[in-house]
Amino acid sequence: MLHEILSYMSQVDITVIYLIVISFAFIENIFPPSPSDVIVIIGASLIANQGAANFISMLILTSLASSAGFMLMYWVGKKFGQKILRSHRLKFISEENLETTNKWFMKYGYALILANRFLPGTRSAISFFTGIHELSFGKTFLFATISAFLWNVFIIWLGFALGQNVEIIDHYLKTYSSTVILITLLLIVFWILKKIVKKRKTLGL
Repeated sequence: MLHEILSYMSQVDITVIYLIVISFAFIENIFPPSPSDVIVIIGASLIANQGAANFISMLILTSLASSAGFMLMYWVGKKFGQKILRSHRLKFISEENLETTNKWFMKYGYALILANRFLPGTRSAISFFTGIHELSFGKTFLFATISAFLWNVFIIWLGFALGQNVEIIDHYLKTYSSTVILITLLLIVFWILKKIVKKRKTLGL
């Protein structure tokens, strides 16, 4: 599939490449299964020989598009969040991700927004819960944009550096996602064990 995407994007005008990349950067917060990171990297690889100006323009445009998608889900969460949660209609976001994200929000708040782009599997849930918790619109937009900017620096640089080696790109992204998920699970287990030990000490067991 990656080769087909690369083949198609390599045949279109640079303006169309930008439109495709920006669209996927926006959609990823609304529809998490979207292969947005891969599309952005492929788009970056195709304009790598166009100069540094294109790196900067793609970085700015994709970051703004990503934060715009984040803010759309923020609005959905703020306006309809509780009703949607009760109806169990968020089929593309697992119950486990929703529960985990909600717990994180209660503890970390804005710091979670800043880290959201580096947390695979929970990005849409984070934007959704930002709205539910009714965090400041201005601060939310600022932190979401910073998070998107930092992440996009990495993936656009990856596209420029690796060129059209889509298998290597896909491997790096999957390895990163698996590592982050494993570390997150270990931290959750550690937190649960810490709570159990603390509770046992309190009860004198």
